[in-house]
Amino acid sequence: MGAGWVAGVTRARALRTRCLGADGAGQVAASRELDDALRYLAATPYRHEVTPGATLAEAQRAVSATLLWHLRVLAGWQPATGAHAVRALAAGFEISNTEHRLRELLAGPREPGTERLHPPPHRLGALAVAWTRLARTRSPSELRTALAASAWGDPGGDSPAAVATGMRVSAAVRLASAVPDAARWAAARLALLVGREVFVVGRRLPDVSARRAARLLGPRAVGAGTYADFRQALPAAAGWLLADVGEAADLWRAEAHWWDAVERDGRELLRRAGFGPHPVVGAVALLSADAWRTRGALELATRGGGAGDWPGEVFGAPG
Repeated sequence: MGAGWVAGVTRARALRTRCLGADGAGQVAASRELDDALRYLAATPYRHEVTPGATLAEAQRAVSATLLWHLRVLAGWQPATGAHAVRALAAGFEISNTEHRLRELLAGPREPGTERLHPPPHRLGALAVAWTRLARTRSPSELRTALAASAWGDPGGDSPAAVATGMRVSAAVRLASAVPDAARWAAARLALLVGREVFVVGRRLPDVSARRAARLLGPRAVGAGTYADFRQALPAAAGWLLADVGEAADLWRAEAHWWDAVERDGRELLRRAGFGPHPVVGAVALLSADAWRTRGALELATRGGGAGDWPGEVFGAPG
């Protein structure tokens, strides 16, 4: 195995220490006020981005920024294959940037003094797919054109819903192809997305996104007219997530189940012997799950905290 993988895997395994862990997140969740939670985080791996007096949105974004920084560092230690895997796993950051950019384009010029309401885009560095070009777009139609000319592909529309759904579908399909260890996560997450869009929101997928989704979920599932038929038609790689979700209205329950599976699988991948992509993918999974849990814990702290509510109140509630 090349020296690049040795260095990359060594870095990946070292990043285990950058996780807050369930116990640490529980301490955040038990905080009676957000400021108490922020003071706790000031002595954790999230300390570099979290600042006193932050709002909930700012604190959650700071947690995400810490995750992104770790992923950028991790990618920098990888050979080309490993860096490509990290980039595919980090696609959500570029999606977030693009959603914010589209909202800016639709909102028009900002009012003076509202800078705090409009945080700067995530700094993607080498994890960017097409962000440099997307950031320069000046209209929704131009943004759609830029997406269509990139690895993201045409989202099928320039509305916020079409762009958000199209990019997430594209990200799932690319992830399943580029990172075999994450194919199960990608397919299940896509099933959750399609189920919510079609059977909860009641919004039909743009044709181009439906065709992409069918590559992972199959045409029968994507074309299903009822949630029951959709769930029955899903392939095993995706259907496991919805096995216990009998009604579309309960799909929100699958979110925590998905993250539990990602964390569990990630821990197993990170434990594998040898040098290759498996521990790298595992490290990204653990870091991402930890950040998700920490963001949820911060939300609970804003409600007055309480260890007795952890983790069910945050991870068992929609929204």
